[in-house]
Amino acid sequence: MAAFLYRMGRLAFRRRLTVALFWAAVLAAVGLAGMTAPEAEEEPFSMPGIESQEAFDLMEERFPGAAADGATARVVFVSPNGEKVTAAENKEAVEAAIAELQDGTQVASTVDPYESGAVSEDGSTAYTTVTYKVDAAGLTDASRSHLDESLEHARDSGLTVEAGGDAMEDMGGPSGTAEAIGISVAAVVLLITFGSLAAAGLPLLTALIGVGISLFAITALAGPLGLADTTSTVAIMLGLAVGIDYALFIVSRYREERAKGRTPEEAVALATGTAGSAVVFAGLTVVIALAGLSVVGIPMLTEMGLGAAGAVVVGVLIALTLVPAFLGFWPDAILPRKDRKDRKDRKGRKGRKGRRAGGTPRETRKVNGGTRWASFVLRRPLPVLLAAVAGLGALALPMTDLQLGMPGDEAKSTETTQRRAYDALAEGFGPGFNGPLTVVVDAKDADDPKAAAETVSERIGGTEGVVSVSPAQFNESGDTAVFSVVPATAPTGQETKDLVNTIRGDRPGIESAAGATFEVTGTTAMNIDVSEKVQSALVPYLLVVVGLAVILLLVVFRSVLVPLKAAVGFLLSVLASLGAVVVVFQQGHGADLLGVETTGPIMSLMPIFLVGIVFGLAMDYEVFLVSRMREAYVRGERPAQAVTSGFEHSARVVVAAALIMIAVFSGFIGDSDAMIKMIGFGLASAVLLDAFVVRMAIVPAVLALLGERAWWLPKWLDRILPRVDVEGEALARPAEPEARPVEKDLTRA
Repeated sequence: MAAFLYRMGRLAFRRRLTVALFWAAVLAAVGLAGMTAPEAEEEPFSMPGIESQEAFDLMEERFPGAAADGATARVVFVSPNGEKVTAAENKEAVEAAIAELQDGTQVASTVDPYESGAVSEDGSTAYTTVTYKVDAAGLTDASRSHLDESLEHARDSGLTVEAGGDAMEDMGGPSGTAEAIGISVAAVVLLITFGSLAAAGLPLLTALIGVGISLFAITALAGPLGLADTTSTVAIMLGLAVGIDYALFIVSRYREERAKGRTPEEAVALATGTAGSAVVFAGLTVVIALAGLSVVGIPMLTEMGLGAAGAVVVGVLIALTLVPAFLGFWPDAILPRKDRKDRKDRKGRKGRKGRRAGGTPRETRKVNGGTRWASFVLRRPLPVLLAAVAGLGALALPMTDLQLGMPGDEAKSTETTQRRAYDALAEGFGPGFNGPLTVVVDAKDADDPKAAAETVSERIGGTEGVVSVSPAQFNESGDTAVFSVVPATAPTGQETKDLVNTIRGDRPGIESAAGATFEVTGTTAMNIDVSEKVQSALVPYLLVVVGLAVILLLVVFRSVLVPLKAAVGFLLSVLASLGAVVVVFQQGHGADLLGVETTGPIMSLMPIFLVGIVFGLAMDYEVFLVSRMREAYVRGERPAQAVTSGFEHSARVVVAAALIMIAVFSGFIGDSDAMIKMIGFGLASAVLLDAFVVRMAIVPAVLALLGERAWWLPKWLDRILPRVDVEGEALARPAEPEARPVEKDLTRA
């Protein structure tokens, strides 16, 4: 591997103009494809293998076109000062508003609340449903403006008027604010790390090129594949983070090799062969984790995972080819100023006495923050290990209270009309009104379909926790009925979940009495089913992804214990980050600081998606940090000194990479989409914990306690494992017998 990447880096350096033109052509081609691609028609959320989805599919089959209706807006009218909406003046204002709403060019129909019975028992609240001829994505700006103006005119009458529904959703894509924040912070971190504008700008430039290619490619494919907006958002998030980090590691190793007096071409080749090998395997772990989301069986997760995995692959390829090419254009510009001044004086120092094969002179080993921290941990490995594990364990404790769901308008800010409409309906019609259950009765084999539907309706209506049941509506053939069930509790409440399970649990007796079958669906039931499926899929997903990654790390490090340690460290960091998500987004501690006004269940897809991404990123730091320790070990250093060497060369860069990722992910906390906000916070906290607690504290502590055993590998396993040479052993001159230094005992105070 190292030898192949060495040749690739040298070729990219020599053919730098060709490589740069190639990537420019790729960017131009996918950019043209993305800009000329037809607008994507987003497919509805689906979840194969759950009852609510099967019931929804049955409705589509028996009620053709019913599930393909256009966008809707539910407009809520609340009378002022204890008045009733049935009062003459208020009724006139409501009817005038409905008439104005009906005049919209894309409006298909409106419903008169006084005729349909959409007035609360106390007469304080009424609502109408506006149905459009097109879906939410097809609504024009004129239609949205007409809806807003109609609401404002209705408010002028003194009524409180709010609206919810998918017609009110913002269909715009990523705003770019989060990306701008991440890039700005990344630029500052890179400038501090490298002390050079060119060195700081190179990773940013190549990462932006990679993100541009990925974004345009996803845009071009969004139409044919029906990709959601979150696919591109997550791809940008990860593509930007890993693109900067991977280029950062190549550039850092290049500067290190130049500091040894190597020529630019040789330094580029060595950097690509060594750091590039770590980039390849780090990228592979991320891709495995993201592509593994497809095993969960949720199309939306599969799209997001594969889209982000594609962005990571592009980032890896650019780091291995375009970064070396750019280093060829500006071989000295990215060096520190003092190194550029005396570069000529350092040529010819390669053979100076005391230099080890491929290493730095012993007497000039740097004592930096990384080596000082490593020495501290090596002197006190057990206390550091216990403190780190205890801290992560304490953060993970709230995970035991994790509640999954799919929050809707109730999770939005109270500044939004959707949230105010939700609250008004809950107050006027009861908390369960916002999340009715839909029951589909298949009476195809019943002797009397109407009687069968009535029996099912009566039995379900008598269930404790049910407020009301609507009249059944039959399809044209009269063999299938649909009716709504309004629970007494809120859609995300545990009581509603228990009610759904009770109705389904009573199914055998109800179906036997009715002579027909039924299924429960609707948004509330769908969310409950999704949560249960995600929870059941989490363990198999972990086994698949962690198992594959452990095998990959086994090949990389040729050690049994190091991959196992990496997997355990990942579990600690991901559980702690999920605990932090629960504390903020479910329990509400510190929620105001993040703009989270309403707390509730954690989005069902969040934990498994977070696990996938965090695992990949955690393995990034593991590969980058431990590969330098392994490199020092195989070149003659003893275990403890190899840990110090790894920190000497990698700690500062890993810290910079982690800070950049934290900045990129934190920028997405300000996103209006609840899931993106959660993912941004979860990823930022996970990277913080994994990089600074697991990799910087637990890893050196465990390696110090294991000593030589950390690199143990059974001989039979050593024979069958392929050799990939991530450390670049094939690129170094053979070490002389006296190359192994006498190790200072760093375990003593």
